[in-house]
Amino acid sequence: MSTSPDPVEREEGLAFQPKFDASGLVTCVATDAASGEVLMVAHMNAEALRKSIESGDAWYFSRSRNSLWRKGETSGHTQRVVEMRMDCDQDAVWIRVEQTGAACHTGRRSCFYRAVKGGGGGAALSFVDAE
Repeated sequence: MSTSPDPVEREEGLAFQPKFDASGLVTCVATDAASGEVLMVAHMNAEALRKSIESGDAWYFSRSRNSLWRKGETSGHTQRVVEMRMDCDQDAVWIRVEQTGAACHTGRRSCFYRAVKGGGGGAALSFVDAE
């Protein structure tokens, strides 16, 4: 990983220069490689990013447990990385994955199983694709 602080190089060049936040993390969006469905949003530190690239398995950093984890290591619901992309300023990662089992810790296919509905009484949630 390159550490050049040049924003033009980071945004327009081909050097891999992840821009970690103050906690040492980048946001990662995982989508299903076949359908394009958004499965989950998580965080990666430098080690999780490196392990994901090297192994082809999705690795993340848990902020609540303050630890590294491989998707599926306890649940068996794994993610195989098909493609990884960085956003324009390299502070967010998008991975397209082959998902085996549920992506969400609740056992659902996606973490995004509720829609936000607006109305006179304010916002409310309703279940969608919650199987």
